[in-house]
Amino acid sequence: MIRTEKGLNFIDKIAAPKKFWRFFANIGIVMMFIGMASMFAIILLSDIILLTSLGTEQVPEPGQLHEPRNIFLIPGVNEFIPIVWGLIALIVTLIVHEFAHAILSRVEDIKVKSMGLLVALVPIGGFAEPDEEQLFGVKKDTNEDLKEDYYKNKNVSDEPKIAGRNQRARILSAGVMANFVVALIALSLFFGPVLGAIGPASNAMIVDVDPNSDAYDKQIRDEMIITKLDDTSVKSAQDVLHYLSTLEKDTYVTIHAKSGTEINQYELLLEKPPESEALGIRIMEVMQNTPASESGLEEGMIIKEIDGNPIKSLEDFRIFMAETHPNQVITLKIAPEYDSDNYKDIEVELDAHLDNEEQGYLGIVSGPIGEIPTSLGFTVGDISVGYFAADTYLEMLKDMPSMLTQIGGWLIILGFPIVGFAGEGFPGFGSTLAQAYEPLGWAEPLGMGVFWIANTLLWIGWLNFYVGLFNCLPAVPLDGGHVFRAYAHSFVAKLTGNEAKANRIASATTAFLSLFILASILFMIFGPYIVHGF
Repeated sequence: MIRTEKGLNFIDKIAAPKKFWRFFANIGIVMMFIGMASMFAIILLSDIILLTSLGTEQVPEPGQLHEPRNIFLIPGVNEFIPIVWGLIALIVTLIVHEFAHAILSRVEDIKVKSMGLLVALVPIGGFAEPDEEQLFGVKKDTNEDLKEDYYKNKNVSDEPKIAGRNQRARILSAGVMANFVVALIALSLFFGPVLGAIGPASNAMIVDVDPNSDAYDKQIRDEMIITKLDDTSVKSAQDVLHYLSTLEKDTYVTIHAKSGTEINQYELLLEKPPESEALGIRIMEVMQNTPASESGLEEGMIIKEIDGNPIKSLEDFRIFMAETHPNQVITLKIAPEYDSDNYKDIEVELDAHLDNEEQGYLGIVSGPIGEIPTSLGFTVGDISVGYFAADTYLEMLKDMPSMLTQIGGWLIILGFPIVGFAGEGFPGFGSTLAQAYEPLGWAEPLGMGVFWIANTLLWIGWLNFYVGLFNCLPAVPLDGGHVFRAYAHSFVAKLTGNEAKANRIASATTAFLSLFILASILFMIFGPYIVHGF
């Protein structure tokens, strides 16, 4: 714990416009109670779902989310949070939260003893240390009898200067409000001008390179993005297929492939032009406990037909699935390997889609970005090219703010870096994802810098939003717990006219909620282990 008194005079200067800060914190009280109700409802709903699953023996197997290391939002410990962007976001989150507490303490004439950080190799917490005797009304070492006496007659010796209920609530809710404001600013910039300055370079991605090929010797690697063939621009795997199908056998082709921000040229011999049509779509990932997994579908399999309808591209698959409904039984023509002619029929009964209960759901997703790549089945220097839906994914990102008109949209935002659109998570524009895009307009001179800005804003916005909501929970020692206890005390005191009794009831209620919330979180984490084993 690193404490310092430096900067306290600076806090006093910032706190000078007291009317503004009181207005700011009063909104924070309202936001805290909204967040308190929302988070408590989420916890109750999670408990109900898990208990129902226990009764029907459908508890999901333990996954990454249940690992102890992923409980804490600490970069380098939590495997979902990137170290660099996560550390920047964590520091910003701590600073704005604790500075807000300190500023409102001075606005309400409560002494701030010090500020500082909690450090365990990296910062894991921050604090502003108001005078607790002034803020909460009793000293840390005051015994329960003295507390009882204080609430009975308010005339104990050495009575401290005490913050009123609303003053205390403003001080405690200021941190949450500051987190919400920073989250709003960061995410507005991310979904607005930053994503608006990013465009897809191409959807044609190299998915496999034979290590014994000339292409591999010339440093062509998986996950490169093809932008041009000879002098012809290509935007999709279908464009690549169409262009190569017009060439003659043993023709040299110049491939323009993007890795990071660099586009290099590679000349390769086209030994055999591909067929003019794609042969199907490749399954890149199968979600657990879905119709796909229960029917025996596996990663790497190829879907050629569904109910006799040829599936030559991702668009064909989407169009067909959009017309399906829950409990519909479909027949997929599947090959175990891409270049195999050994197709077999597999029947699958669809579930309801997560976003549209009237539409059927199969349970197939891709690896990095939530789309199903279309493997084209041709060779150019022993390179396999697939569909990397950069344009579709970018549009989905840009459309996320429009989802906030529904409760489901807020839940997606809450878990987006970890869950993403289909369970794959979106930690930001990593090297693989970033090379599928290019900066546009004002961001063009920045090159890769625009992706650094995007990642920083994404994690600052998400971590501030999440930490703000979590602090709203009515559980001590969280800010929401102290605010809940203060208002519960006031409510009971008005009903009973007995301050000491109100204190006991408010404290007991808050303690019960704190234990219930803690037990619920532990239940969500360890419940699957209890059922399936550690």
